[in-house]
Amino acid sequence: MTLALIVLAAGKGTRMNSDLPKVLHPIAGAPMLVHALRAGAALEPERICVVTGHGAGAVEAAALEHDPDIKAARQDTQLGTAHAVAQARAVLEGHDGDAIVLYGDTPFIQPETLKRMIEARSSADLVALGFDAADPGRYGRLVMDGEALERIVEFKDATEEERAITFCNSGVIAADCDTLFDLIDAVGNDNAAGEYYLTDIIGVARARGLRATAIACDEAETLGVNSRAELAAAEALFQARARAAAFEDGVTFYAPGSVFFSFDTVLGRDALIEQNVVFGPGVTVESGAHIRAFSHLEGCHVARGAIVGPYARLRPGAELAEDVRVGNFVEIKNASLDAGAKVNHLSYVGDADLGAGCNVGAGSVTCNYDGVRKHRTQIGAGAFIGSGTMLIAPVTVGEDAMTGSGSVITQDVPDGALALARARQITKPGLARRLMAMFRSSKETNHEEAI
Repeated sequence: MTLALIVLAAGKGTRMNSDLPKVLHPIAGAPMLVHALRAGAALEPERICVVTGHGAGAVEAAALEHDPDIKAARQDTQLGTAHAVAQARAVLEGHDGDAIVLYGDTPFIQPETLKRMIEARSSADLVALGFDAADPGRYGRLVMDGEALERIVEFKDATEEERAITFCNSGVIAADCDTLFDLIDAVGNDNAAGEYYLTDIIGVARARGLRATAIACDEAETLGVNSRAELAAAEALFQARARAAAFEDGVTFYAPGSVFFSFDTVLGRDALIEQNVVFGPGVTVESGAHIRAFSHLEGCHVARGAIVGPYARLRPGAELAEDVRVGNFVEIKNASLDAGAKVNHLSYVGDADLGAGCNVGAGSVTCNYDGVRKHRTQIGAGAFIGSGTMLIAPVTVGEDAMTGSGSVITQDVPDGALALARARQITKPGLARRLMAMFRSSKETNHEEAI
């Protein structure tokens, strides 16, 4: 059976008090919308339609950046969830299969839950997703008769008896695509808000003799984000889940509550992560690697046995091979370090390739930018870069070559050669004391003149 996703992302999010569309507020380094899309993508949908409205251009751009095959439909006037789903009709024209309605501001629905909904479709025409709420509050209620879902009633329209129900509506619905749109056509807006509710399709379906049911998921999966406080709570929930999953995968943490993950962080078994480490998007740390305290990683790959930090920064394009050492206050960007290479102290390595076993001394810099273009530095296997070396790219230092400390290297260094590029030291005996005496005398004279 083929599947389509309809992701509703048209809301303004007034309570966020932001110029940014609500669904683009980030959790773990990715917009909420992307989290919803990732959950649905696990079902390998044939088509995906994102329904946009407020900030439509920005929302559509974010969706396309995540998946260029996504199509968008616009809800220019927000008249309710049924009206929003109806806007996807043209995009899904000719789709022969099911559709699942998701929400861009509900980022934690799990792929396994969506798979259970599809499985439940084998015995029901419509499947709703519900949860047992600890505090039902103003959620819509699922009115059940055994396994059959009779109707979904919004809180503002519910009777006292219906408000006593704790099985609540997440808003997620699965149905045959043609059936879904056919039912939506019959939905009216005779309710307290004057809106077209997607939930009303259950009552319409029952009246037509169709079968509806509901499955339950953990309440945390249905967490919606409507305010900054809820956004912070969602971030905390994501981080707690990510840490728990990493523990299960065999990762060791010194202070897990101080480590922050991105939505796509991958940590291998027996990786050791010290305190106050931040993983930005696009990080893979292989088994047995060690990330020391206060390091920040993004867009990089760290291989087995590598040690990073403390206080190191790995930026996008950093590729660390096995047993590489990147030490304190070192920054690596768009550079590959082959097995056993070492950059241990206070250095910047950008747009470079470092050979196996080479050693870059403290305070060295690959000077990669000429003000207009970036240039690359090549350092051969076994090379030794003396402390404080400035490598003016494009430049190559050959295998087993050396540079003297404090050198400014502007020309290629052949294999096995020593390059010294600094002025000869000149020493003037006694001159320091005479100069200081002159400086102090000048200062006292100027002070007296000022008085």
